[in-house]
Amino acid sequence: MHWPGAALVVLVLAADTLGAQPPGGRLTQRVSGTGIELTLVPIPGGTFRIGSPIEEKDRDDDEGPTRTVQVHSFWMTIHEITHDQFGPFRHRRLDSKEGSSAAIPFDADGVTRPSPPYEDPAHGMPKGDHPVVGMTRLAALRYAHWLSEKTGRLYRLPTEAEWEYACRAGGTTAFGFGDDPAVAPEHGWFDGNSGGTYHRVGLKAANRWGLYDLHGNVAEWVMDTYDPGAYAALPLRPPAVDPMLGDPTRGRGVVRGGAFDDPPARLRCAERFPEAAAWKRRDPQIPKSRWWNTDSPHVGFRLVSPARDQSVAEIAEYWRRVLGTTPRD
Repeated sequence: MHWPGAALVVLVLAADTLGAQPPGGRLTQRVSGTGIELTLVPIPGGTFRIGSPIEEKDRDDDEGPTRTVQVHSFWMTIHEITHDQFGPFRHRRLDSKEGSSAAIPFDADGVTRPSPPYEDPAHGMPKGDHPVVGMTRLAALRYAHWLSEKTGRLYRLPTEAEWEYACRAGGTTAFGFGDDPAVAPEHGWFDGNSGGTYHRVGLKAANRWGLYDLHGNVAEWVMDTYDPGAYAALPLRPPAVDPMLGDPTRGRGVVRGGAFDDPPARLRCAERFPEAAAWKRRDPQIPKSRWWNTDSPHVGFRLVSPARDQSVAEIAEYWRRVLGTTPRD
């Protein structure tokens, strides 16, 4: 079963959590058998206006019309997933059969893992604690699936609505830090200060909710399929709750937040950048890789987790619905 294509859908497992707030403070997720940790902060549920008003400088047509949207509370990783954090999923030798507990079975050998890329997805840029890049939206989803099975906690990509809500952090300005792009160097890496490369995560100022690198460094995959008229499909009232468009495993994806090679305008919270065929320009394979792009060293991702804990059965059902019978690569 797949999400309906080109239709507005609501995420499963969310209907009863609008009033549930994540507990205060950070959440540290230790991934058993790998030595890696993820740090998440709580994002309180609420409502906001998705998109940008017509008077916003550098506004694009696909950022409107604005609509009031309701978002459930969730956890979000404080920065983009790094090479170190992605490594145990990409390389079987770095993983183990150890799950989070004996009650949660984990089969390291049964995990669908990325095939080798045609070339270095990072184009020679640093690895380690720098954002992992060059993966497709499907690869990011598969990582979230692996992490969910490994830890017994549901992890997934954020929706466009969740990502923008987190970027705004309760504000209404073009950027999470205000309307003036002149202060962007304090908050993110872009073409004016990056030196043509991404940087170690978490070096710039965090936003009000404790999130780093939402502006620049690398753009970030979201769950939704790109549609320039997506917001027009949202109801005026009552507000849509946790909207998501399309099928996460099919169609043209979208990234948010801008990257190290973008001008400040691309760092705005409402900016939407659709997946481009040019991101696979140098891939000679037929069919082209489902895991890697040859020309998107500016694209990475971060993850979210629902405020309400899910059972092992709920997590399995969620991923069955999202991934269906996607073939191995």
